[in-house]
Amino acid sequence: MSPDALAHRLRPGGPWRRLLPGTYIAVTGTPTVVQKDMAAQLYAGPGSVLTGRAALRGLGITYSAPGIVDVLVPQGRQRGSVAFVAVHRTTRMPEQVTVLGRRRYVSAARAVADTARGLTELHEIRAVVAGAVQKGRCPVSLLIHELGSGPVRGSALLRQVLAEVAEGIRSVAEADFMDLIKRGRLPMPLFNPGLYDADGALIAFPDAYWPEAGVAGEVDSREWHLSPADWQRTMRRHAQMSRHGIIVLHFTPREIRSDSAAVIAAITDAVKAGSSRPPLSVAVRRAS
Repeated sequence: MSPDALAHRLRPGGPWRRLLPGTYIAVTGTPTVVQKDMAAQLYAGPGSVLTGRAALRGLGITYSAPGIVDVLVPQGRQRGSVAFVAVHRTTRMPEQVTVLGRRRYVSAARAVADTARGLTELHEIRAVVAGAVQKGRCPVSLLIHELGSGPVRGSALLRQVLAEVAEGIRSVAEADFMDLIKRGRLPMPLFNPGLYDADGALIAFPDAYWPEAGVAGEVDSREWHLSPADWQRTMRRHAQMSRHGIIVLHFTPREIRSDSAAVIAAITDAVKAGSSRPPLSVAVRRAS
């Protein structure tokens, strides 16, 4: 296309607009998230791959539109960040990518790790990891492998979150619950263990369990359950534990964040009461 033809289409009120250097959109109006992803990839050049929050959204792990589109390019390519595009030169270009249309995205594990390294708040990284793991999009083992393969810089908080997952933590709210238990100097429970009756039948997998006292702690919030059916299963689990003499405590994420003293007091009283009675006929198996 000649410069004159291009200029005619880009004239004020014309049918095209410039999104990025050398990259144009042939429609009017605000570009969509998909169009921005495609523009970022075209600007970054052949072989570039979308990562970070753009990849999390493209892979269906999150749904919010990122303000910045992160894209990976080979180390030797001279291409700078501009407008809504952040270009990252790397020696670790992914060997495998997910192609949607013409857009190329990194794996879920790489997207989570790259996003986490750019965050500074623990709760944000917990949310990213929980979203990927709970939706079944990324096994913890792949996240651990990605953590070990990537740069150390900026990975401390991600390392902490994956350590929490290894202890049995499965959601952001449960991680906040563990923080509260540590701050309150309470006995450390088991997280997400399997509880079984005297006949070996499964009772439940509570969020937290103090075996010496027969006390279970549950973080109750629809926000952290994937569907109403999950919520109903949680309620049935509570009833099943109570039938076997387990003292079940219920806390919401809001209570854990804003009324921690009351939560600590409730756990302290329950553990004290549970420890004063004969042991329950409940066997415990740690979460794998």
